Amino acid sequence: MGEFAIEMLHITKRFAGIVANDDITLQLKKGEIHALLGENGAGKSTLMSVLFGLYQPEEGKIYKDGKEVEIRNPNDANDLGIGMVHQHFKLVECFSVLDNIILGMETTKGGLLKKDDARKKVMELSKRYHLQVEPDALIEDITVGMQQRTEILKMLYRDNEILIFDEPTAVLAVQEIAELMQIMKGLAAEGKSILFISHKLNEIMEVADRCTILRKGKYVGTVDIKDTTPEKLSAMMVGRDVSFKVNKKPAKPGRVVLDVSHMSVASNRHKKDAVHDVSFQVKSGEIVCVAGIDGNGQTELIYGLSGLEPLSNGTISLNGQDVTRESIRRRSILGTSHIPEDRHKHGLVLDYSLENNIVLERYFEPEFTDQFGLLKRKEIREYAQRLIEEYDVRSGQGAISVTRSMSGGNQQKAIIAREIDKNPDLLIAVQPTRGVDVGAIEFIHKQLIAQRDAGKAVLLVSLELDEVMDVPDRILVMYEGELVGEFKPEEITIEELGLYMTGAKRREQT
Repeated sequence: MGEFAIEMLHITKRFAGIVANDDITLQLKKGEIHALLGENGAGKSTLMSVLFGLYQPEEGKIYKDGKEVEIRNPNDANDLGIGMVHQHFKLVECFSVLDNIILGMETTKGGLLKKDDARKKVMELSKRYHLQVEPDALIEDITVGMQQRTEILKMLYRDNEILIFDEPTAVLAVQEIAELMQIMKGLAAEGKSILFISHKLNEIMEVADRCTILRKGKYVGTVDIKDTTPEKLSAMMVGRDVSFKVNKKPAKPGRVVLDVSHMSVASNRHKKDAVHDVSFQVKSGEIVCVAGIDGNGQTELIYGLSGLEPLSNGTISLNGQDVTRESIRRRSILGTSHIPEDRHKHGLVLDYSLENNIVLERYFEPEFTDQFGLLKRKEIREYAQRLIEEYDVRSGQGAISVTRSMSGGNQQKAIIAREIDKNPDLLIAVQPTRGVDVGAIEFIHKQLIAQRDAGKAVLLVSLELDEVMDVPDRILVMYEGELVGEFKPEEITIEELGLYMTGAKRREQT
């Protein structure tokens, strides 16, 4: 046996119109945490999907423990001890958490499903690795963060020794991220070998031993983390220096655009309201951020504001007009844009083309539909191509690309392009930088601030503490469905903010 648990040598993978992996070599040492870094669309997830058997490479070989292996599908990968937590979860929404974890590895007796032993093992793993889940909850009813934990438990349940984490922290809160970092270190200390895809350079610097960088499908290099810096890594990744500082002028708030009064939203999982008696305003020319640990009502708050869920109490006004009972389309027409938390569930129709997704909320306008109700294909194509270029949305076949085939980060950029170009009075941005690279984060932050400076009202929901502290003009802290504090970023430290987010402190809104 050699020193490498996995070797992927000279891997090439092509799709229509694009070479996703171009002669890439990756070597994972036994017991190490090896980071994989690159821009959106650089080929990271594709390379890991080749290792997990979801794709077959046109060229190249894979070795495990020094022996050449053929991985034709995920079952082959599991048989070889390779597990993967996907960036976009592979969960059955109408199944419970427990059923998803044991799917494909069920124990039966007399033709009946036996879950007792499985439940015991899952709860032991949950406790051991601090991955708290509700085993009987349906996937469709739980938060994105809990879905992420379900994916990780699914991999640990199979006793995999090669663990692939594809953007595992994108949907986790700060405390959960710190726990996951410790979990990963513990797994590596137990002898497991980890491949870790992340755009977050601070996480790579904290947890990884080595890092391989890809750019536009090509191998750039592999570096020891102890010998590099975040600035060097970002320059290798995007081919230029990236600014980590958010530059903005002082806000000039104007009229009230969004006025929320005594808003409550029922919970799908508990008798207690998910959002309880919340009141706040967002004015033109300011960015207000709702901060909190995932699962404290932020999702239901936005569902209520956007029309995805009805209010059980309270009112919502937009530009002085009551929109509490208006439809989603009507709220959009009246000046609301929404960058959703879950881009697959609420942001895109994955099997539509990119151009169709870009006009998804405007196709009925005279610019895109003629007097007979027929789509103006030429105008739609030209409009989509303009946004694709303006927002650097990368895809194999441009405007006609099937959206499902695009990388997660480029799907996100397509949504942001669509929502901002609607020229809204109110832009609701939920986790807008989730799963995008540092270059794209820099660009998205500039777009949010440009909207503010153009006199728009921006409501940001973020789990990223750096984003919470750097981008908004005001911070509202949410805990267990209530607003427990309101601050200006310069008035509070990250440590004190954490106390409010965990419920240890609270104060009335001003």
